Amino acid sequence: MVAETGSGDGTRADGAAVGKGPAVPGARRVDHMALTVPDLDSAVDFAVRALGGELVYRLPPLAHDDDWMREHLDTHPRASTEIALVRLGPTTNLELFAYRSPDHRATPPRPHDVGSTRLALRVDDVDVASAALRERAGSLPLGPVRTVPDGLPDAGVRWVLLSTPWGQPVELRSVPDPLPYEKDTSARRFGPCPVWSNRDDGVTAPSALPGARNLDHLAYTVADLDEAETFFVDVLGAEPLYRRTVALDDPELAAALGVPAGGRLDQAALRMGPTDTIELHCYRDTSGGRRRPPRNSDVGGSHLALYVDDVDAAASYLGSRPGCTVLAEPETIEEGPLAGDRWVYVRTGLGLYIEMVRMPDGSLPYELATEARRRATGRARWWDR
Repeated sequence: MVAETGSGDGTRADGAAVGKGPAVPGARRVDHMALTVPDLDSAVDFAVRALGGELVYRLPPLAHDDDWMREHLDTHPRASTEIALVRLGPTTNLELFAYRSPDHRATPPRPHDVGSTRLALRVDDVDVASAALRERAGSLPLGPVRTVPDGLPDAGVRWVLLSTPWGQPVELRSVPDPLPYEKDTSARRFGPCPVWSNRDDGVTAPSALPGARNLDHLAYTVADLDEAETFFVDVLGAEPLYRRTVALDDPELAAALGVPAGGRLDQAALRMGPTDTIELHCYRDTSGGRRRPPRNSDVGGSHLALYVDDVDAAASYLGSRPGCTVLAEPETIEEGPLAGDRWVYVRTGLGLYIEMVRMPDGSLPYELATEARRRATGRARWWDR
């Protein structure tokens, strides 16, 4: 049996220290998180009606008859996609893709498959919020509400995973103040925000889940925790918070996580800029997990977008890092709802896609047709806390 252990000093399993790394040049914050879903209508409905978000825009279908989709998005050349953006609380933009593609993988990754992602919402009372989500959308819990036991860096956190229309669970969690890891480091997870608001006026959204505050974190399942944490810290500029290891011998715990019993789960929590927390999950000795992460066009595909001052400089920096490939050249959208947005994708050695964006919030054409707004970067800086 693997003991439940944790470290709040950002030390890797091999004993090496992990410190503050240089952020991507000109990086300000995480601009958005993106997921590929099987059906855009149902995903938008769930994010808005069930989770309490607000639809900001839907874009016209995107397709090309040349190699543009392969060169820019790393998909089949004849792939097409629909895209919507949902403001998910005070700090988060959630971008949803629904692809059609000749080589489309329609089965979503399971939590222990490499490349799986999970959204986690911070709420005041997990039981109340879970009951509301079940009533709104029929979301079923994978198991009972659980409490992180003593001896771990995040002891006292109460959590539950529930089903979603796109096949990957969403997590609800309540977080005590303070957490045990905080005695060992000045680094902190993001949150809580005062209220769940989809507008910058700070007014509670009428559709908010009871007691919802903000997106607590985005979780990625990775093949090698040391490699992934080193990349996020040394290349992307994340700040280590703590590590923990949990045995999965208990069938009830494994079921609550949606994974087979046996083996262990190694986790690293990282602060990612001023308004986000990332958790990296690595399942060890767990049977049946996929090792190949999904592509953008596969259900369960994802990317993480960073807002940067200079897309070209940021792309050049990432393109010089081992294992990273810049897809085509940075482009500026010339017309349509997002005219003025400059962007480019980078495929990393982890199989994760990173997008660099610079959007002229306040003068984007979509703003003429709606009062809803993306969460803009404004004056935020990467190391703001």
